[in-house]
Amino acid sequence: MNAAVRATVRVGIYTGAKVYFVHEGYQGLVDGGDNIKLATWESVSMMLQLGGTVIGSARCMDFRAREGRMKAALNLVKLGITNLCVIGGDGSLTGANQFRKEWASLLVDLVKAGKITDDEARKSSHLNIVGMVGSIDNDFCGTDMTIGTDSALHRIIEVVDAITTTAQSHQRTFILEVMGRHCGYLALVTALACGADWVFIPEMPPDEGWEGHLCRRLQRARGSRLNVIIVAEGAMDRDGNPISSEDIKKLVEKNLGFDTRTTVLGHVQRGGTPSAFDRILGSRMGVEAVMALLEATPETPACVVSLSGNQAVRLPLMECVQVTKDVTTAMAEKRWEDAIKLRGKSFENNWNTYKMLAHINPPDTKSNINVAIVNIGAPCAGMNAAVRSAVRIGIIQGHNMLAVHDGFEGLAQGKVYTPYALHIAVLPSEYIEEISLTIAKFNIHSLVIIGGFEAYMGGLELVQGRDKYEELCIPMVVIPATVSNNVPGSDFSIGADTALNTITSTCDRIKQSAAGTKRRVFIIETAGGYCGYLATMAGLAAGADAAYIYEDKFGIRDLEMNVEHLVQKMKTDVKRGLILRNENCNANYTTDFIFALYSEEGKGIFDCRKNVLGHMQQGGTPTPFDRNFGTKMGSKAVLWITEKLKEVYRHGRIFANTPDSACVLGMKKRALTFQPLAELKEQTDFVHRIPKTSWWLKLRPIMKILAKYNISLDTSEHAHMEHVIKKRVSMH
Repeated sequence: MNAAVRATVRVGIYTGAKVYFVHEGYQGLVDGGDNIKLATWESVSMMLQLGGTVIGSARCMDFRAREGRMKAALNLVKLGITNLCVIGGDGSLTGANQFRKEWASLLVDLVKAGKITDDEARKSSHLNIVGMVGSIDNDFCGTDMTIGTDSALHRIIEVVDAITTTAQSHQRTFILEVMGRHCGYLALVTALACGADWVFIPEMPPDEGWEGHLCRRLQRARGSRLNVIIVAEGAMDRDGNPISSEDIKKLVEKNLGFDTRTTVLGHVQRGGTPSAFDRILGSRMGVEAVMALLEATPETPACVVSLSGNQAVRLPLMECVQVTKDVTTAMAEKRWEDAIKLRGKSFENNWNTYKMLAHINPPDTKSNINVAIVNIGAPCAGMNAAVRSAVRIGIIQGHNMLAVHDGFEGLAQGKVYTPYALHIAVLPSEYIEEISLTIAKFNIHSLVIIGGFEAYMGGLELVQGRDKYEELCIPMVVIPATVSNNVPGSDFSIGADTALNTITSTCDRIKQSAAGTKRRVFIIETAGGYCGYLATMAGLAAGADAAYIYEDKFGIRDLEMNVEHLVQKMKTDVKRGLILRNENCNANYTTDFIFALYSEEGKGIFDCRKNVLGHMQQGGTPTPFDRNFGTKMGSKAVLWITEKLKEVYRHGRIFANTPDSACVLGMKKRALTFQPLAELKEQTDFVHRIPKTSWWLKLRPIMKILAKYNISLDTSEHAHMEHVIKKRVSMH
């Protein structure tokens, strides 16, 4: 929430508005006085890395009564505040909407009571409201992710990982209860990310006789030494009776005699440092909220700003609240399928993927299809998740899954085994003939290539080799997996989120070290080749003063301006600076050069330190986003291959040489899509190994404004009001 507060304050001030903090939620609005304070630029400094909310929040009974809302209206009118930005769950947002609807009549009553003048009432004749959804349950319909959900998943996955190692040492069954009274999102994504044996969510209670089914499943999975069951706190059976973690524990111990432990996570999930994703989400929502308020008229309905895919959208607040209520109704009426549909596309996809991956019953008839998986290039967090789901889905489809060791080189040398795949970066052109021989020898019918820019280039070379080698005429799919996020055809790549969190947490620590020694500027070099994604996004998440990247050209004037900007900053209360530099942003303005320049120009005003982050950005345990993303990409790729193989099967053999039989699977705006490698060629800068256009460049002005640069914000691409209702399921 703090990232959203910070962005709203700073963008508000930037547009020339006066911004006020309301402390302690609606209670502060009702009580007024010192609870409503003018915010300054410096007052939101150093809050990005704090969990919770700095301005406090409270459940408020007073605001539920009309006289409470009347007091709140009086406080706002006296300060001349006519725009309210509310961050909270559906309760808070419904309250805000009611307040807005009553506004005119509240003013009439205040004038009657002689508490405000006609003139004051006229000046404040209309109240604009915009909402941002802050809720760790992700239970608000219309938004892909609510602020706080990703951080809660980080906490849960840390616990799951810790428990997994214990459980593996002791052959135990672990039952983990996570938050979610009415929404199973956290439970579902956790189960998907850790490969749990069973998940209980309120939207989809287990079928009759689930007790026996669960015990059989646990017995079958016994070979893996580890049984994990995830339970949402609101889990129930088909008759609406609660299913608690204690109930499941008793069942397992009684029927199977397994040593069983339960862990209830509770409020741990709400706390801790926000993840990079949540900080960027909060910052983007804050900017969008200010824009929505400034553009609002008495006619526009109160809206919530949210994220769909990676696009900021505005949705009518009451439509979202209505759909959220519809889910509750559907659950009460036992229309489970509807409940899952109403939760939205991403929830439904997660549920379907989980169902497919969890219940492994290989079919009796084999497809006689061999699918090979190969990893190319530097490893990154989340690759294993993609391999695991691809292998599992393949087995479910009846295919024979093969793993190629040592990348394209291994493919040339015939290092083909049953899973497991490993890496080495070599482009296939050197080995194209040997590769075609291996494909023939092992009778490989299809290829899944997981990796970064080399994987993409390799795929292209294999496609170009099809004219000469018929063996290469098989369906191929490239799954982008690289910390650099530089693969054309996808807005995100597996591994980038993990790297981003590593950089962000390092920047947090570095900023803290400056708290003791005032007036210090840190210059930090990030990875990414020529792609400025990591530097830009980490700049947003860590609150950097500048991020130098290759795609956004800079010269001596810009450097001069940045130094001057820091000199001015040192005169304020915030006496520290953070500069990020992408490793290849400029051949002459190296990290050493920029360090030397800042050191010289800052003499007597600030001193400098530099840090090159290096390979720590590639390692670490994958974040929930990367596990989930990898899992979905792996399964989607193999399902696509299965369909493709049916299309290209002719006269007893497989022959695929159309452009659409070799694709990159990528996240584009709002959906996972397959794009032919051949078509992506046009969109690629091969010299610098980056796509020619990147969506995230639009976020750079936000970073500059939040760092107090007076630049113009291009709002031509701002979100228009959309509707949620079209997603409603017919109730017949």
